[in-house]
Amino acid sequence: MTRIEHDLLGDREVPDDAYYGIHTLRATENFPITGIPLASHPDLVSALASVKQAAAQTNAGLGLLPRREADAIVAACDEIRAGALRDQFVVDVIQGGAGTSTNMNANEVVANRALELLGHRRGRYEYLHPLEHVNMSQSTNDVYPTAIKAGLQTALTRLRAAMQDLAAAFAVKSTEFSDVLKVGRTQLQDAVPMTLGQEIATFALMIDEDSQRLGEAATLISEINLGGTAIGTGLNAHHEYAWRVREHLAAITGIEVTTASDLIEATQDVGAFVQLSGVLKRTAVKLSKICNDLRLLSSGPRAGFGEITLPPVQAGSSIMPGKVNPVIPEVVNQIAFRVVGNDLTVTMAAEGGQLQLNAFEPVIAHSLFETIELLTRGCTVLRERCVVGIGANIDHLKNMVDASIGVVTALNPHIGYTAATAIAADALATGRTVAALVLERGLLSREQLDDVLRPENLTRPLVP
Repeated sequence: MTRIEHDLLGDREVPDDAYYGIHTLRATENFPITGIPLASHPDLVSALASVKQAAAQTNAGLGLLPRREADAIVAACDEIRAGALRDQFVVDVIQGGAGTSTNMNANEVVANRALELLGHRRGRYEYLHPLEHVNMSQSTNDVYPTAIKAGLQTALTRLRAAMQDLAAAFAVKSTEFSDVLKVGRTQLQDAVPMTLGQEIATFALMIDEDSQRLGEAATLISEINLGGTAIGTGLNAHHEYAWRVREHLAAITGIEVTTASDLIEATQDVGAFVQLSGVLKRTAVKLSKICNDLRLLSSGPRAGFGEITLPPVQAGSSIMPGKVNPVIPEVVNQIAFRVVGNDLTVTMAAEGGQLQLNAFEPVIAHSLFETIELLTRGCTVLRERCVVGIGANIDHLKNMVDASIGVVTALNPHIGYTAATAIAADALATGRTVAALVLERGLLSREQLDDVLRPENLTRPLVP
């Protein structure tokens, strides 16, 4: 079963059970690019419905849209925001037209569901039209970027929560290993001692810091250009529309959005997306560094560092029996690589904007939503399937500290740099321990040496 719909290019048959219409149909034919539909970004779909709902409420309040039609639009948007009709958002996430196909898809789905609520069949646009009513006082050029920003805010809230949970899991491990002494390393060479707890505490702090930076970046995408219509001049919108629609959108989403002071500038400027992408890249790079450390520290089990153990989650080889690999850190590494690539995509798309509009916001949006989703899942998987099960090989760590030449650094204030250098050279040449050589040469007494090499003295600043 089909219905006939009409646009400026002519008539087309649209599946009768579809909530989308002719504009969406053409877009699916024109952009078979990624195979990833708009529905794969549910936060963006919900945000589009929120914008359409805010617009309908505003237009009704201004006397521009009959209350009955406005109520049907609002009800349809409420359903979409609750998760209904997601399968009807079918346009490809990467598309030409600066997001017009996405806006048209939303207009048609909202209109056809509103028509049903009014007691009409889908496609009977003489009663409620996707463009005349659902898109009233709007343009893709203010609807689409506003929806992107609102959707990103929601997605970022989940990411930051996942990051804070991951940081908390590392903090728990830091406390658990607070008295486990180990050798620190710089440039992959033995350095001075530290505790395993201190090492892991840095992971928690790094993640927490980036969560805060993401919060700062989120404030930059709270500024919207809704009401600017085509290029920011506000053509075809009531002079009170911009501030009224902002109030409705804030009430619907719970996001404290602000209207840009210059809507023309805001319509063409995607700098906030570049800033956010950069902070997301920073987050990914630091997560990847943490995972590199986890892989190094757990390498072995016999021929590597072997300082910590990661939970075994799957067999590691199709040929080597008993092999277990650090697959969870590895997948987070790969997430980071993808995020870095997405950041470059956002950068080039932002640079490619021309005059009063950036036509490449679809790939910006897809890159950012994908990045946030990948990082959110990565943080969750890393916490649940790796961090909470980290163990310490305490005896091995102690033996490495005892054999380490790096502890000689702690002797500098007591025996002098020259004597300490000689001890280090002899220890390296003979394989004997630093402690044994110090005692043999009578540089310190046993009591003095034990005091200097106490873990609390080795891992903290000197106390006079």
